[in-house]
Amino acid sequence: MATAALLAERLEVSERTIYRDIRDLSLSGVPIEGEAGCGYRLLPGYDLPALMFTAGEVEALVAAIRLVQTWSGETLAQDAGTAEEKLIGVLTPQRRAVAERCRILSPDFNKYPQVKIWFDVFHTAIGKLQVLHISYEDEKGRVSRRNVHPLGLTFWGEVWLLVAWCESREDYRSFRLDRCLSVTPTGQYFYERPDRSLADFIKVQKDEGCLPETKKPIGK
Repeated sequence: MATAALLAERLEVSERTIYRDIRDLSLSGVPIEGEAGCGYRLLPGYDLPALMFTAGEVEALVAAIRLVQTWSGETLAQDAGTAEEKLIGVLTPQRRAVAERCRILSPDFNKYPQVKIWFDVFHTAIGKLQVLHISYEDEKGRVSRRNVHPLGLTFWGEVWLLVAWCESREDYRSFRLDRCLSVTPTGQYFYERPDRSLADFIKVQKDEGCLPETKKPIGK
């Protein structure tokens, strides 16, 4: 028998989520025995079906994981590694062989070590809605300092851009991570508004028919 507390700890979710999922599985016909406070177990003779990925889907997932491991921050790269282990563990033997044979590689030459650090800082701040103070050098070597509301990260082939709302300009701006000189949390937080959001930024780009870095000079 496995208690909800134990399952929640192993799966890194809340006990409330476990109770909800147990209920949903039971209603779908999965023979689960037990009750809250005592624990749960899957009755003998029942096997959950393996994830049914096509060979192409498996290779696409492995390739995506390897790209994340190379180009994102250290934290997300580690999560991608554990995700790959879990994926391999639930695949059928045939699909596991496809994953292990995948020849789509993403070598890490450690070209932008500082970018990985900034990626983690920005990624965390996006999730927590933290206002950041950045020191930034533009393409002409001019340095500016400003507070920004980080909204999203976008990848342009070896170049990561932070999409943010700039308090100084009172408008959207994109900043190349490799041009950031320093990034510091201000201790302040922001609320994403309909007119100051990643969704609105994307809408503006579509309406104006231009790419993020061409709408306005990057980092200005």
